[in-house]
Amino acid sequence: MRKRIRTAVSTLTLVGTALFAPGVGLATSTDAFAVTKLTQAQATAMFRDAGITWSSSGGCSNRNVSTCTSFDQLNLATAQGAVTLKHASGCAINITGGTETGHASGTYSHWNGYKLDYSKNTCLNNYVHNAFSYIGLRGDGYPQWQAASGNIYADEGTHWDALYYSCGC
Repeated sequence: MRKRIRTAVSTLTLVGTALFAPGVGLATSTDAFAVTKLTQAQATAMFRDAGITWSSSGGCSNRNVSTCTSFDQLNLATAQGAVTLKHASGCAINITGGTETGHASGTYSHWNGYKLDYSKNTCLNNYVHNAFSYIGLRGDGYPQWQAASGNIYADEGTHWDALYYSCGC
């Protein structure tokens, strides 16, 4: 009797594993996975350690005020992407936009932690133009460059709008 129970349990475990394995049965490889979110303090520590600066027209970091530059709820991969950009380019990086309200909405938005805005400077402009591939105009008419990592940098005239799908590490 015990052998039958063990066999039944083993069979159920095997079937359950197969049903819920990514790409098989009820779960798929396209299921959404949680991203790691940072606090303002965690993100500023990362940026400070990397030599990245930040500024805001309002001189604040409140996520709910559009003139602030907030990093609250920034994706870890986005922060890591900024650090990667700093190290790879050797350029001065100044963040002017983070997760604060006032940006365009959408899944891959500033609010959801996927984007940062950077001040333009000659070093950064040249790096993006030469290290990444031009991929055409965004829907709103701004030119875009894509890194090998898949991350996208759009030249919005007064600043760079960076979309991080990964850390680019």
